[in-house]
Amino acid sequence: MRSISILDYGLGNVGSVFRMIEKVGGTAIKISTSEEVQQAEKIILPGVGHFDHGVRLLQEKGLVTAIQTVAKQGTPILGICLGMQLLFDNSEEGAATGLGLISGKVIKFNDPTKALRIPHMGWNEVDVQKKNPLIPSHIEQTTKPRFYFVHSYHAVCQNIEDVLATVHYGTDVTAAVSRGNIYGAQFHPEKSHRFGMDMIKRFVEL
Repeated sequence: MRSISILDYGLGNVGSVFRMIEKVGGTAIKISTSEEVQQAEKIILPGVGHFDHGVRLLQEKGLVTAIQTVAKQGTPILGICLGMQLLFDNSEEGAATGLGLISGKVIKFNDPTKALRIPHMGWNEVDVQKKNPLIPSHIEQTTKPRFYFVHSYHAVCQNIEDVLATVHYGTDVTAAVSRGNIYGAQFHPEKSHRFGMDMIKRFVEL
């Protein structure tokens, strides 16, 4: 089983992701340099916090070009929470340019009625929109997958076929994405018990 490299750039929930990979039988290593990115077999890009801050930290460590290069070469990459948002072109949360691995933008929840609590926080079922290797649909496993969310911004894909799963919070919003070897989860699989464990295990076994 190949090792999973967790990108430790200063904004990620690295410890929890590391432990989850080990728990499902994978080998986890922490990486933080462009050279390590280029050598990685699979990469998880975690993240919690502000979009521009995340981009700036990646830039300061010289990681942006390295990530874009290995993505084009076919290295599987999984972005989690802010890590998923960084896969996109840009965000309303700031002015920085994202990694551009998934076409689209990240926008703030807009609820004129003020009925929604922001940030969106807690457990929600997701609706899988297409066949994929990481999250089986409720048809495949008889129950809807359920994950833990904490976010105030959500991604809008330019190409609808990039949407892997949606969650309903006022309206249907993107919960997970995939394009080729690039995957993203707005939720926290490392905090999502059996469904999260299953997703991480499937990424380990890709």
